[in-house]
Amino acid sequence: MGRFDFHGYRRDNGRVGIRNHVVILPLDDLSNAASEAVAHNIKGTLALPHAYGRLQFGEDLELFFRTLIGTGSNPNVAACVVIGIEPGWTARVVDGIATTGKPVAGFAIEENGDISTIAAASRKAREFMQWASERRRERCAIEELFVSVKCGESDTTSGLGSCPTVGNLIDKLDPLGVTTCFGETSELTGAETVCASRAATPEVGARFMAVFDAYQEVINRHKTSDLSDSQPTKGNIIGGLTTIEEKAFGNLAKIGRKTKYIDVLKPAEAPARGPGLYYMDTSSAAAECVTLQAASGFVVHLFPTGQGNVIGNPIEPVIKLTANPRTARTMVEHIDLDVSGILRRELTLDQAGDLLIDMVIRTCNGRLTCAEVMGHREFVMTKLYQSA
Repeated sequence: MGRFDFHGYRRDNGRVGIRNHVVILPLDDLSNAASEAVAHNIKGTLALPHAYGRLQFGEDLELFFRTLIGTGSNPNVAACVVIGIEPGWTARVVDGIATTGKPVAGFAIEENGDISTIAAASRKAREFMQWASERRRERCAIEELFVSVKCGESDTTSGLGSCPTVGNLIDKLDPLGVTTCFGETSELTGAETVCASRAATPEVGARFMAVFDAYQEVINRHKTSDLSDSQPTKGNIIGGLTTIEEKAFGNLAKIGRKTKYIDVLKPAEAPARGPGLYYMDTSSAAAECVTLQAASGFVVHLFPTGQGNVIGNPIEPVIKLTANPRTARTMVEHIDLDVSGILRRELTLDQAGDLLIDMVIRTCNGRLTCAEVMGHREFVMTKLYQSA
């Protein structure tokens, strides 16, 4: 066994999770109340209410299904109960999750009503919860780990300390076969050509530029001359970042100095080219980005923050680190790793990377992150355009 092996839950499809959730997944906004009622009835289950699921079409609908099926399929989920207003789309989600081999069942409200649906779904959820409670962790190799990254509320300390710490981890774990992912298309504005150059091949770099250019086309189509009040955010500016370019190069520091990304993923698309670093086309909004990465199968998330961001996710544990000593002091209940010693020359970047790897392994072995302890379970679907 290797130095960084951890203890996780091996699923029937061979993937490894680090949590053991039983999820109550509403297909649509109309099914939120029933799903939350089931979670109230069956202690320990986890309902994931959301705002969408009716009259979507085209690529927006495909993304919706990728996100729901991917969420239920995530290795951190032991079993899943799906509740929808009607049986057709409910069955599509159930069938998609079932390909993983994990226990899943669907219930439709039409022609049954909430009370009967809640009762039947609660019985199945109870069965799944007791089954999941007997799953046991086993020793897993580090190359079985899937790690996603995103930064938030960035400031001058982010690009100098916390983001490079994540990059140091990726440079160390990538040769060991770990699968990693970064995104945030809008926050690469100004560094897009450098990002393209970090692709493993010119073809992959060209695919990244196509995604980036498509984002720029959206801005132009809506006649927006710049990203004022969005990029950089008010918090970024207060923290000393004056341009999107400054923010972009700090963001890019999260992928390290040597690692190259091997593919470009659509939102919530699962990586399919084996171990390595992937780029995913995502919003820079924290909850949306982490939700998409969790839906694509990543099981632990690294979140460097400057001014302080409190984001969590119900499925994928979010590890927060900061190099801002004020944030580490005033928001201590949200920070899993303080690397502000880098700026005081008390800690080298290499040492900080090792500390972060240790925190990842501890989290994989069961340590709850600050976001988990504080109850942050932000689950936000990405919508591409208006519904019909």
